[in-house]
Amino acid sequence: MIATTRHFELPTVLVLVGTYVLWALGSLIWPESGLLSVLMVAVAVVQFSSLQHEVLHGHPFRNPLWNEATVFAALALLIPYRRFRDSHLQHHYDPTLTDPYDDPESNYLAPEVWSLLPRPVQALLRLNNSLLGRMVLGPAIGVSVFLVQEMRKILRGNRAVAQAWALHLIGVGIVLVWLHAVGMPVWAYLIAVYLALAILKIRSFLEHRAHEAFRARTVVIEDRGPLALLFLNNNFHVVHHMHPTEPWYRIPALYRARKDHYLRRNEGYVYRNYAAVFARYLFRAKDPVAHPIWPMRHD
Repeated sequence: MIATTRHFELPTVLVLVGTYVLWALGSLIWPESGLLSVLMVAVAVVQFSSLQHEVLHGHPFRNPLWNEATVFAALALLIPYRRFRDSHLQHHYDPTLTDPYDDPESNYLAPEVWSLLPRPVQALLRLNNSLLGRMVLGPAIGVSVFLVQEMRKILRGNRAVAQAWALHLIGVGIVLVWLHAVGMPVWAYLIAVYLALAILKIRSFLEHRAHEAFRARTVVIEDRGPLALLFLNNNFHVVHHMHPTEPWYRIPALYRARKDHYLRRNEGYVYRNYAAVFARYLFRAKDPVAHPIWPMRHD
């Protein structure tokens, strides 16, 4: 077992430090190597986003304010940590996984909503349902929809949402001050962020499927390569949903110890690695946009 202490999880702290170092170095080398700079920053932002996921589940410290402080600088720019935290914890109510209304991370639309969309919008969303489409179009579609929804909540007087955005803008300010100091232009940083969001779409592309039994809706991708590290083993997603407070570095061992149990629970929703996912879905949709078995059973 990887070493931890009573007060904090050393592996997670080390990844946090390494992520900030990579991000700082990547932005610092912009004047000498623009492409490498963008790639390094993009990788750091992916890792940072995975660390935010760890933080909202109670890592690496016992104190939630300390945890939030570790990811306060808004490296990904576009999504406030507290909004991610609140929506993701709502997503963890397994009986509503993939529900177009009650699961904030669902990629499905209710059939009645889908049928009312203009044909060009339907065509765009169909393109978004292949892995390539999700990576190319998904960040723009997802962020646009999210921002519109957030603005509506703020205009309706939702103070929690407004407060989350106020804190987030301070975090964005920290990033902008740093970029100005090291000479990395904002447009180049935005390219890196978009690339990071595209990589994150690989993880979320088939995390959940429509299935009558909610226990069978969550995937396992048995990958131990670079993407698994960037996603902090969240590819063993059914294990994470069953043990959401377990730190990332324990997830593979949990899966190995009870592999048959997890695969019985999710009814064999498993892929060998991300190469298999790319081979199968790069140009092909995994699912329709409209939820195929709506309404679902919540048993």
